[in-house]
Amino acid sequence: MSGKLHIKEKIGYGFGDFASSMFWKIFAMYLTFFYTDIVELSPESVAFMFIMVRLWDGLNDPLMGIISDRTNTSKGKFRPYLLWIAIPFGIIGVLTFSVPEFGPSGKLIYAYITYTLMMMVYTAINVPYGSLMAVMTDNPKERTSLASFRFIGAYSGGIAMTASAPFILEFFKNAGASDAKSYQYMVTIYAVVAAFFFVMTYLWTKEHVKAIKENNSVWSDLKDLAKNAQWFIMLGAGVLMLVFLTFRESSIMYYFKYFVQDQTLPVLGDVSWGKLSGMYMTIWLVANMLGVLLAIPVSNRIGKKNTFIIAMFLSAILSVLLYWLNPQQVFLIFVLNLINGISAGIVLPLVWSMYADIADYSEWKTGRRATGLLFSSSSMSQKLGLMAGGVLPLYILGTYGFEANAEQTARSLEGIRLMISVFPGITAGLSGALLLLYKLTDNYMLGITNELSLRRKK
Repeated sequence: MSGKLHIKEKIGYGFGDFASSMFWKIFAMYLTFFYTDIVELSPESVAFMFIMVRLWDGLNDPLMGIISDRTNTSKGKFRPYLLWIAIPFGIIGVLTFSVPEFGPSGKLIYAYITYTLMMMVYTAINVPYGSLMAVMTDNPKERTSLASFRFIGAYSGGIAMTASAPFILEFFKNAGASDAKSYQYMVTIYAVVAAFFFVMTYLWTKEHVKAIKENNSVWSDLKDLAKNAQWFIMLGAGVLMLVFLTFRESSIMYYFKYFVQDQTLPVLGDVSWGKLSGMYMTIWLVANMLGVLLAIPVSNRIGKKNTFIIAMFLSAILSVLLYWLNPQQVFLIFVLNLINGISAGIVLPLVWSMYADIADYSEWKTGRRATGLLFSSSSMSQKLGLMAGGVLPLYILGTYGFEANAEQTARSLEGIRLMISVFPGITAGLSGALLLLYKLTDNYMLGITNELSLRRKK
């Protein structure tokens, strides 16, 4: 096995998800709301667009995995993409949150084009970024440590966005910008920061693991993947876990704008729903980061598999409890959010570490290693989770009679409450239940890693 990584490399790897997470959280928290309440597209048309774009985007993930597996440069297989795609990523992000002076049909077409391009560049930079972990080290504990640094970076980026976004939007609005322009200017700031940190990841990391060289075809890689039951289990659990996260995050703006509304709180005084939603999301991400820090000690004690299952079941219970709270119970709403966030945060670094384990398992079983293709499944699960977590709330809004920027009926408020509590809770429970079938425990992987190390030396 390879030795321990230098702290600089771990921090550098974390920079990549700092950059990526700012946009991921913008998509999760603001994009659905942006399309319905700012661009004023109907929930049904946005939901259909999400489905169509994701179907196309689902093809890009394995394609990008295959391309990156076959990339060979003096700087490595995966690192160069962080440099090549950083600036296009930022530019297209700004275009996605821009509102052209078109009619309703023109705005919808523009949304289709920019959202499709955004998901394509997200794939082009995040599949190689995710794959990079598996070639930085083959030490299982170092991978969990690396994944924890990744998610510390991710939550730092997410917190930076959620804590600042309401104030940035308010600043530009007070300066005379329209709601649409305020969103565009805000995303421009985050785009510049994201491009910078992607480049820093490229500069501060190295690819240390050299897998067994095989001139294997794309078809043989796909056949190996199709026979890998552990990959299917992890893919399903990962999709459901991300549906849970995105479901909640897509619902926050609606929950606070229409259900909790503006509040007068002790010490804080009058607080708008917009700032409450930003505080809620920021506390969620801070709690996630605390969970990430707990991932190593907890998983070292009870194993990654058991940690994942227990955390997802706990998140399911806590999510459902939120349904029973009323708008005046703001303190309890935030307490549940804090505990649930810690539970969910524990899981996230484990997912990436487990994907790296599956890459080793595939190489041990077949003698071939398709790291990029396998890690593209994790990117695909993100996209599927984002799609379902964004589409399902839109269909719920439509089914329960939601009307944007209007006073909601009792039925539409019921739908908003369900889509931030009960429905995400169900997906969290299913994610934990599916992982009961997973067999790559820590002890099982130790033997595989040692055997692979001997093969590589030969």
